[in-house]
This record gives sequence, structure tokens and C-alpha cells, in this order.
Amino acid sequence: MASMKPVSGGRTVGALLMKMMTLIALVILIVAFTAMLAAKGINFLNPLNLVTVAKHVAITGIMAMGMTFVIITGGIDLSVGSVVGLCGMVAGMLIRQGLPLDVFGVTIYFHVWAIVLICLALGVALGAANGLLITRLNVAPFIATLGMLYIARGIANILSGGATFPDLQGKPELGNTGFPVLGSGQFLHLPLSVWIMVVLLAFMTYVATKTPLGRHVYAIGGNAKASLLSGIRVKKITTLVYMFSGFCAALVGLIVSSQLVASHPATGESYEMNAIAAAVLGGTSLSGGIGTVGGTIIGAFVIGVLSDGLVMMGVSEFWQNVFKGLVIILAVVLDQANQRMNRRRAIADDKGAKQAA
Repeated sequence: MASMKPVSGGRTVGALLMKMMTLIALVILIVAFTAMLAAKGINFLNPLNLVTVAKHVAITGIMAMGMTFVIITGGIDLSVGSVVGLCGMVAGMLIRQGLPLDVFGVTIYFHVWAIVLICLALGVALGAANGLLITRLNVAPFIATLGMLYIARGIANILSGGATFPDLQGKPELGNTGFPVLGSGQFLHLPLSVWIMVVLLAFMTYVATKTPLGRHVYAIGGNAKASLLSGIRVKKITTLVYMFSGFCAALVGLIVSSQLVASHPATGESYEMNAIAAAVLGGTSLSGGIGTVGGTIIGAFVIGVLSDGLVMMGVSEFWQNVFKGLVIILAVVLDQANQRMNRRRAIADDKGAKQAA
């Protein structure tokens, strides 16, 4: 155990280590995989490989940012993986089959940007449904989002009978080309998905730290009843948080389908676990009230580096799942340890204040 000697600002060495544990774990993973793969003649720090890792991290990171705000309010969203699959399927259906209007005997084919907006609106609507179930009907977040998980996955399968929508290139004569650009396009040698993650990170960091909405989200997670009594619109803000989570999931669904140039109803399975793990690894407390989107992105990098490193090491997919499970358990254990440390520090500070008085 790290010694508990006081350092500047009244913090302890142990507290600082707990706060930086995810960044330390990331550095250790990079050093370890670099050394192990170098013995096999593979350069883990090859720029092309780092871009690939960042591309994979963007998928987890975007979705985990939405999950972070949900967990900060004291909730959970198990439906995000299914929302990823459903929104990808809707995009594939609109590109391949269009929207048939049998009454008028015509089929509408939307421009790719209209398809993107439709899918994002669908994700927001599903998030709103989760929020309303939780805030208006008092359904527990775990149950509400678990139900939505099955509903969204079921609809995704119904849209194609469980089949894949392939070759989402679109057709020039239909005016719906350009969808693959979202997944394969680059700017300054980085994939667009990475830039989307960066922009979203900057925006949500601003919201969390500089706006009343951000402060209210943390207040709700800290004590929902006290927040309600202080005038905070708890139900409205909680619903908005789930809508944002749905938006992030829909965005990931579009990116993944664009990268594959195909959409499959099983896309997004277990994505919710990666999102939760990234958030908790990044310091978001499962009890609510604590967390940052910046920390979540570092957590997403830990998961991304671990996954890609194990693949390059030739570790089987089965063992990869074992390691990911261990990471999730470790993240929760460390979260609990951090909470106990914070409680002890709060008690010690309270005693000190009373003695001083």
C-alpha cells in the first residue's frame, strides 16, 4: 500500500495515486506491449498501429462519454449496444431500400446526411424513452434500459429478418452516396471518428465544468432528493442525460456501419460493457456524483490498448474476454476502494474542523 503522507493541497500520496491510477495503467500497458511485441519483431508504437488503436478507442470513447453522464446521475444504461445495432440497421435499410410510401406508390431515398440525422434522432428518442420510464414511471434504470436492450435488438432483427444490409455505398442516381466517408474518411491523417471523439470530448468537458447543467448533473448524482428540494429539475435533467447517451450510441452505430460498409443486427453486442468499464476505469463512481469525460477517454484508451495488444500478441478471443472481465472487476474494486478512502478523508476533515472550532 502507498504511504499516506500528506502532500500539497491537503491531499495524500494514496489519494493522488488513486486519481492517476488509470493513466498509470495505460502507461504500463503501452510499455509492456511495446517490449513483448518487440521480441516478436513487431513495433507496437508504429504510427499506423497507433492510428488503428485510436480508431478503435473512438468507438468505445464516444459511447462511454454518454454512459459517464448517466452513471454520474446514479443511473446505468444497458441499452446502448442495442441502440448501436438498431441505428446501424436503420441507416442500412434507408440506403438499400429507401422509405416506401405504398399509399402513393413511391419510394423515398434520402441524402446520406438526412439518414445520419434520422438515425441520431432515433437514438435520442430511444434515450428519451429510457429517461421517461425512469423519471415518470419510476422504473429502476437497470430494468428500464434492460428492457430497451431487448426491444431495440428485436426491432433491429425484424428490419431485415436477421440478415445483413451489405454494400452501403449508395447509388449516384438515387443521391444517397457518401455514407462510407464517415467511417473511412480522414482529416490531418486521423480518422474522422477520432476527430468526432475529440470535438465531443471538448464540448462535454465544457458542459460539465462551465455550465449550470453540468453542475446539476453532478448534484443529482450526489443527492437527488436534496437537488429536488434546491429547485433543480431532476426529472428533466435525468431524461436529457439518457437522451445524450442514446445520441452517442446512435453516432457509434453510424460510424461502425460506415466502417464496415454494411450493417448487421448483432452489431454493438457487449458494447455497453466496454462503455461502463471505460467510465469506471476513468474514475466515474458507480454510486454517482463523481466522474469526468476526460478520465473516461483515458479509460477507453486502456481498453483499446489492451484489446489491440492482445490481438497482436495472438491471444485468443476467449482469453481476451477473460482479461476484459478482470479489468471490469478491478475497476469496480478500485472504485469501491476510492470511495472508502474519500469517506475516511471526509470524516478526518470533519473531526479536524470540529477540533479547530
